[in-house]
Amino acid sequence: MMLKNFFGAIPLKHFFIILLFCLSHFISRGQKSKARGERSRTIDSLQHILTTAKADTTKVNALNELSWELYLRGNYDTALIHAGNAKQLAEKLNFRKGIAASYNNIGNVYDSQGNYSEALKNHFAALKIREEIGDKKGIAASYNNIGNVYKSQGNYPEAFKNYFPALKMMKEIGDKQGIATSYNNIGNVHYRQGNYPEALKNHFAALKIRQEIRDKQGIAMSYNNIGNVYNIQGNYPEAFKNHFAALKIREEIGDKQGIAMSYNNIGNVYYNQDNYPEVLKNHFAALKIRKEIGDKQGIATSYNNIGNVHYRQGNYPEALKNHFAAMKIREEIGDRHGIATSYHNIGNVYIVTGKAQEGKEWQEKALKLSKEIGYKEGIKDSYAGLAKADSTLATSPLLRLRSGQITPLQRVELAMSALENYKMYVLYKDSLINEESIKKLEREKNKYEYGQAEAKAEAERQRQAAIAEAERRKQQIILWFVIAGLLLVVLFAGFIYRSYRQKQKANTIITQQKAEVEKQKKVVEEKNKDILDSIHYAKRIQDALLKTEEHVSEHLPEHFVLFMPKDIVSGDFYWTYEGVRYWYVAAVDCTGHGVPGAFMSMLGMSFLNDIVSSNRWLSAAEATPAEILNQLRDKVVKELRQTGETGGSKDGMDISLVRLKLTQGAEPVEVQWAGANNALNIIQNGELREIKADKQPIGYHPESKPFTNHEIQIKKGDSIYIFSDGYADQFGGPKGKKFKYKQLEELLLTNNHLPMEEQKNILKKTFSDWRGALEQVDDVCVIGVRV
Repeated sequence: MMLKNFFGAIPLKHFFIILLFCLSHFISRGQKSKARGERSRTIDSLQHILTTAKADTTKVNALNELSWELYLRGNYDTALIHAGNAKQLAEKLNFRKGIAASYNNIGNVYDSQGNYSEALKNHFAALKIREEIGDKKGIAASYNNIGNVYKSQGNYPEAFKNYFPALKMMKEIGDKQGIATSYNNIGNVHYRQGNYPEALKNHFAALKIRQEIRDKQGIAMSYNNIGNVYNIQGNYPEAFKNHFAALKIREEIGDKQGIAMSYNNIGNVYYNQDNYPEVLKNHFAALKIRKEIGDKQGIATSYNNIGNVHYRQGNYPEALKNHFAAMKIREEIGDRHGIATSYHNIGNVYIVTGKAQEGKEWQEKALKLSKEIGYKEGIKDSYAGLAKADSTLATSPLLRLRSGQITPLQRVELAMSALENYKMYVLYKDSLINEESIKKLEREKNKYEYGQAEAKAEAERQRQAAIAEAERRKQQIILWFVIAGLLLVVLFAGFIYRSYRQKQKANTIITQQKAEVEKQKKVVEEKNKDILDSIHYAKRIQDALLKTEEHVSEHLPEHFVLFMPKDIVSGDFYWTYEGVRYWYVAAVDCTGHGVPGAFMSMLGMSFLNDIVSSNRWLSAAEATPAEILNQLRDKVVKELRQTGETGGSKDGMDISLVRLKLTQGAEPVEVQWAGANNALNIIQNGELREIKADKQPIGYHPESKPFTNHEIQIKKGDSIYIFSDGYADQFGGPKGKKFKYKQLEELLLTNNHLPMEEQKNILKKTFSDWRGALEQVDDVCVIGVRV
């Protein structure tokens, strides 16, 4: 899939390749790696055995083997039934090895269905029994299976913690097939992490062992996995080479499920090359085989991939048809990974066909299910889909929500939601391709090929030595040396020529891959520029709404405004209003900072301006600070639809609002003030007095009450200060601790005698010195007024 318009072109087309890769190696679970055509007992023969078998260990083994065969074909419900029957009989017979095998099969089914807690429960039960009876091979198999569950969850450190003990135990008992399986599993986790050089290293190690023991199905699986690494890297010639090698072996041994898997993977390579006729040809070939063998999970995967091709071609009705077909099968077999993928794909189709609201609902379902099962790839893609849906709804004037026409405020909220979802997408998306990893990958490939060449050369030298030994009896010693010398010259020249050709090929591949990396880097830089341009434009809007820091008027007292945003745009803001008789000034701290905080700050400024411009009493007696805060809270709760329900909006702001008389007469001077969480500080006669604010925000509060209006008598020459929490919360100093309010109050008290402009400069320098090289943690707003 590709997400366009909002993000440009996000390479989600690799998503279904990774899904198929996960399917491709589930056969490696446990220790059974023989081809279907080579298995001595088919499903029919096992069912025949069960009709005549007595209730003994033979029947337990047959039930477990039948459960395994059905699991491989995706018939999970029936597989669970037979595994349960095997467990029940084994417990009756006290056949502990059979009980462990039953737990093993049950765990594998739950893993494929995405029920990881039950999967781990059964695999740990199998491990416990195997440890008690000293079954080392079974213990290693359990470690592998537990690692597979953690890998499915995306918990790769725990997967490694189980795979490496399995590898160690397999080496101790000399089980070469088990060693290869462990290398295969470790390589798969490195593949998931994007560590392709390590993935190749382990898959080549598995391939070498499988070639030594002539495990044909294992060799095919290694070629399959190596091909997937090259495909995701864009090295399509090597990907084709390995996938066709896997296909050839699987056709020779009659492994139909493997053949279908190879067709799928070959189709995936053509998909990345935009060769859609060949893509469909291979996916339909895979679908046909899977229907013949009753592989339900494979059938769903084929429908999924065919739907992706139609989506890429713009044939959206056919895309939906195939994605719904895949979803139906996945729901039948309980494949929660697959269900989440289908939800995501269906949502993408609806978004691009003008049904963004429906598409968003499908993406939300995909996100919910992916979080439930710990499916990180699905979480990442769901956030990308949600970001695209919200962006489409926010920017398309003709689209509607289910509740009706989209209002301007709703468009702002949708844009904010799109940005938040995109940030979550970026958070989950790792950068998988870089120049150094490509070089390391090529070194691992060359290392393997060189090892293969050395092995062949050694075998050839041994053969020639045997011939030379026989000829020695017939020919003169001098002739033997001449022939051997010529042979060495030929071998050396061949080796030099071959090395030269390999170097040329490697340089060509590296050049191509470097160009692709530069292309991807340019795309990322362009996207970053677009985002920064949008944020700078938002700053210009915010700056236009803010009055100048030094608001000049003959009526206003001496004052300063210290305003230092953490990011380009700010969640803090200051607000002033000069009425007929009074001057209002406020320091406001909105929820969050950066872009989300800026949206709230612009809404706050807009609401305050609306309050003072739409009330008649401002031209007469003029409002008290508490009345303004009450109206501001009502507007925030109403416009943001805050109800206090779980999952609802909890945004709001803290504020300290002062009202001063413009033309003061005789002392004392009257000041009125109200605050929401932020206090007022007054310095009189060299002492600082703090007036506490109401402990409730501007926004929904379960125990909200009218704000308290404070009337304060002060003298001329006294100073008042209001501020947000950004200055006091800044980390720094010699021990990296917070500045704290007490230190801020001491700073204000010490410098109170200085002109306001000098106080501002001292505050600014003190903040900078305290912060040092540390990052600014929050927006800063400090306002001082001398009456």
